[in-house]
Amino acid sequence: MRSRYLLPALVALVLALAAAPAQATTLLPVGSFEEPTYVASDPGNAERLFVVERTGQIVQVQNGAVTPFADLRSVVDCCNGDSGLYSVALAPDFDTSGRFFVDYSGKESPGETHVAEMRASGTSAALSTRRDVLVIPHDKEERENGGQLQFGPEGLLYISTGDGGSDKNDQYHNSQSLTTLLGKILRIDPDPSGVAQYSVPAGNPFGSSNPIWSYGLRNPFRFSFDRLTGAMLIGDVGEHRQEEIDYAGPGIAGSNYGWNCREGTLAGENADDPGCAGSTASSFVEPIFVYNHDPGCAVISGYVNSDPGLVGLYGRYLYGDLCTGEIRSFDLSNPAATDRSEVLHVDALTSFGQDACGRLYAVSGTGKVYRLAGPSASTCGGPALVASIGLRSQARKVKRGSRALLTVFVSPCKNRIGEPVKLLRNGKPYATRHLDRVCTARFRPRITRGARFRATAPEDATYAAAYSRKLQIRVLHAKHKHRRPGK
Repeated sequence: MRSRYLLPALVALVLALAAAPAQATTLLPVGSFEEPTYVASDPGNAERLFVVERTGQIVQVQNGAVTPFADLRSVVDCCNGDSGLYSVALAPDFDTSGRFFVDYSGKESPGETHVAEMRASGTSAALSTRRDVLVIPHDKEERENGGQLQFGPEGLLYISTGDGGSDKNDQYHNSQSLTTLLGKILRIDPDPSGVAQYSVPAGNPFGSSNPIWSYGLRNPFRFSFDRLTGAMLIGDVGEHRQEEIDYAGPGIAGSNYGWNCREGTLAGENADDPGCAGSTASSFVEPIFVYNHDPGCAVISGYVNSDPGLVGLYGRYLYGDLCTGEIRSFDLSNPAATDRSEVLHVDALTSFGQDACGRLYAVSGTGKVYRLAGPSASTCGGPALVASIGLRSQARKVKRGSRALLTVFVSPCKNRIGEPVKLLRNGKPYATRHLDRVCTARFRPRITRGARFRATAPEDATYAAAYSRKLQIRVLHAKHKHRRPGK
């Protein structure tokens, strides 16, 4: 009779252990700054940190020394509403090119969002090197700006934008519209193309001239990529009722996350956009995790931890809230059941950061930046770093005898240009290509019958071997027209 209770008891024990906080995780001070909003590292030197200050400065921290790096105060509008300098993204080839990108609200038209490129020379970057890559009108309200920049696993630049409203249920109808860049995640190649300041990469879901990658977002202030898989996690700040975490698998494009037809898992309030009429939860990509707006006020999306030094946190996603300051985590396989407090608190939490070694940081808007530290050492000199490799197809079904277009992308990209990647077809080697300047490689296999593909990147002096998820390509069967009886 006892055996019938054994399995439920074991399940309960596993969930209880999953909900227990990681042991001995502490916050180590990095330094004090002026209204810091973000922190990142040199892609090739995890010991060189860059701290973004809302007022318009970026400072660097190395070996305990804090020095100026870039001063944008003359062009940054701060600090009305949500305006200011929001984030920085250093190009994968930063150590050779000096290129980095910033996201800020400009002074020309208050609230207007600028994504600009700058170039460092030595240990600083002059404002004269600034080049506007993308300027997005945002002049109706100085609220809900988004503001995160991240280079994706394939080496392209992703940008988050808010809906441009002001706690009025997207009154300007931006999030559900594919003709405006507000309330979106954008994906671009930031290199100039002819007279254009950037280009739209192949594979963007809404046409060759549209930078929109996903939409239906209110204020995706922070998002990140999982270094272990290449998946994207988005913290979308709610209006009045729920905060949400959204998830997109590696290479998944075109997702509609529902705002303002939905707020988290709830139907939207006063949602009068045409796309909302008659819609249900199944009409959109639902969040993987939500929590109530009170006592929280703004979700701060973090990172999936890849630092083995944080005992009990490896592979877990960390997040927090601006108002509560509590750092929490969950397992992506079962977020609600494994969500737990890490018993760590950061006043006015504005961001998390991740360095080139995968170590995690937390940023307080009151001035402090911390590194999350565990009982074990977190260094780059230990085991090989984890790399992620993704595989996507232009189409999952192709005509019999035609060729599929498969793209492999590898991250991190640092020092990997020209390295080989191998494509497996039904478990057997198919072909080998070499990574281009953005660490992608393309294959054109002919499809005569359904096949499963998988990409591999070999181990090198820095990174462990990596394997993509399997991708199935099917044959597109022609539809037969049936004649009506008697015809």
